[in-house]
Amino acid sequence: MMKLTFREAIFSVNTFAAAMLALAIAFSLDFERPFWAMLSVYITSQPLSGAVRSKALYRLLGTLLGLAAALVLVPNFVNSPILLVVILASWIGLCLYLSLLDRTPRAYVFMLAGYTAGLIGFPSVTDPAALFDTAIARVEEISLGVICASLMHSLFFPRPVIPAIQGKIAVVLCETENWIKDVLSGMPTTELAHKRRRVAADLTELHVLATHLPYDTSVTRHVSQEIQALQDRLIVLLPVVDMVADRLAMLTAGAALPPQLSVLADDVRQWMEGSSPTMPEQAAALILRCQALEPAPDSDTNWDQALQLSLCARLAELIEAVQDCRVLASCVADPEQRASARVEALAQAARSRALHLDHGLAALSGFAAIVAVVACGFIWIYAAWPDGYVAAMMAGVFCSLFATMDDPTPALRGMLRYITLGMPIAAIYLFAIFPMIDGFPMLALVLAPVLLWGGVLMAMPANYGKALALMIGTISGMALTPNFHEDFSGFANTNLAMVVGIIAALTVTYLFRVVGAELSVKRLLRFGWRDLAAVATRRTPLSRAVWGSRMLDRVGLLLPRLAIVKPHAALATDEPLRDLRIGLGMIDLRALRKKLGGEAGAAIDRLLLGIADYFRVLSRGRIEAPLTSLLNDIDIAITDIMRLELKADRRAGLLALVGLRRLLFPAVNGYTLAGGKS
Repeated sequence: MMKLTFREAIFSVNTFAAAMLALAIAFSLDFERPFWAMLSVYITSQPLSGAVRSKALYRLLGTLLGLAAALVLVPNFVNSPILLVVILASWIGLCLYLSLLDRTPRAYVFMLAGYTAGLIGFPSVTDPAALFDTAIARVEEISLGVICASLMHSLFFPRPVIPAIQGKIAVVLCETENWIKDVLSGMPTTELAHKRRRVAADLTELHVLATHLPYDTSVTRHVSQEIQALQDRLIVLLPVVDMVADRLAMLTAGAALPPQLSVLADDVRQWMEGSSPTMPEQAAALILRCQALEPAPDSDTNWDQALQLSLCARLAELIEAVQDCRVLASCVADPEQRASARVEALAQAARSRALHLDHGLAALSGFAAIVAVVACGFIWIYAAWPDGYVAAMMAGVFCSLFATMDDPTPALRGMLRYITLGMPIAAIYLFAIFPMIDGFPMLALVLAPVLLWGGVLMAMPANYGKALALMIGTISGMALTPNFHEDFSGFANTNLAMVVGIIAALTVTYLFRVVGAELSVKRLLRFGWRDLAAVATRRTPLSRAVWGSRMLDRVGLLLPRLAIVKPHAALATDEPLRDLRIGLGMIDLRALRKKLGGEAGAAIDRLLLGIADYFRVLSRGRIEAPLTSLLNDIDIAITDIMRLELKADRRAGLLALVGLRRLLFPAVNGYTLAGGKS
């Protein structure tokens, strides 16, 4: 049973009103197929107003680009229908490939450009003289629906994106601070893994929500930059918390934490519980205490002292990052408050988040779309099926819609089921209800029950896909035009072609495109390992923010897949943030290497080459433990760096090397190289 709330009711009423407005205008302007305008309203509508506007803008841009492609391609290949089908299919595949490489709402432009060219071009293959009229009609109808949806959801009880973002930020900060407090209280690292993974997943959800923020009219200040800055600081914070947890575990293994460090950890935990973001003095005082407790790095530094140095440095980073996150979150929660100089500096430094890209999977998805469209096109042309072009159109559309999924077949089966369910509803309207009514008011009245019910279902995230499919099946099946006439044969042919197109998309996807969760996990891990090898050897290091952003995105992609694969299939995924931390350590080491020569520089080069070789082996599918020679290279590098003249260089090198040693050889405690201390 569903409980109808005000939010669902308003969304449904707004969507229905926008659909009726679009339909009325389309009828009054004597558009060829007004139902395209009504259908566009339901496809564009989203519960969040900012998401509607972003989708509307990108749908308009994609439609115009698809129009241009159709006007270029069809006249040049119209004398060879088979070749034209292949060309249009290739355009759809190329656009799908490009859309999958742009993991933001902007990807909708490329996807629409692809299958809009099909929607315009395929009906013109056998009737090229009508190309321009068909193209203009589709663009007018789709644009009308998009504009009506955007206006209605923006003017009447809009649901802005910013409250959803503020709520997600509150959740992320709460979970992060609880995780940090558990770390500082000494909770075992094995019990903290699920907290870490939940924070990473929530941060990815926050990024997805924030992509719609530029289209949210409720934003009164440059909040989007502050939200980006907040994400950047959280990206920095996650691996730092892991490092603090590891150092605490190592220092307390078999012995108590030194008294001064124990008091410091307790004070940081109390600060986490009661500090206000508007009182930075407390954070600054704690950072000074961390710096004062750092052992001096020199040739006599032993392993425990190195761990203490690392703990104090990471605690200082943690305190600074938490304070920054709190201040930024406070500014986002109250956009009208005056931003501090620190917030302005962080916002200016904020950059677009670097995301994981999979060219191979994107190309495979584009190829599957080409095969499905060409198969339907050949059936249509060689069978001389008057409405067969609908199958080719639908194959392109449905191969595109679910290409971001590892296995799109369950979603395609669901779409087929609910679109088919909408066809009998459309038949009842066409052959039983519409002949009994006259005039637009009666039309709107009889459509209201089904469309309002569908809108309520669409407002519920769990039912959105099913309800949208039902609306597509119902509205497409009705195919409202200015001159209504009962035509069962046309109705049956068109709907049969739609079903054939979806079945073709489903079949080809199953044969060529399905990638299971286990294989996705392996692919994501190997991408990270290849990137680690590149980080170790590149002359121009990545920034910490860019590397952290890309790897955290991969962690967010890994988490839901790890939940469903068999334990043995997870490979080295007990620590999905491990690779992120290794990369940060190597970036710091390469930055130091640019300043060094002599034995220390040579030792760093040898170590980085060894790490690169290790991750290249992993990326080729050979799961191995790091070689002992790599451990020896780390110890040599520690010994050489401890002889450097500048304390700052010794400190930076020791922090990076201690981190790499703990990550690559967690079971080995202490270093025993000649000249080093155990």
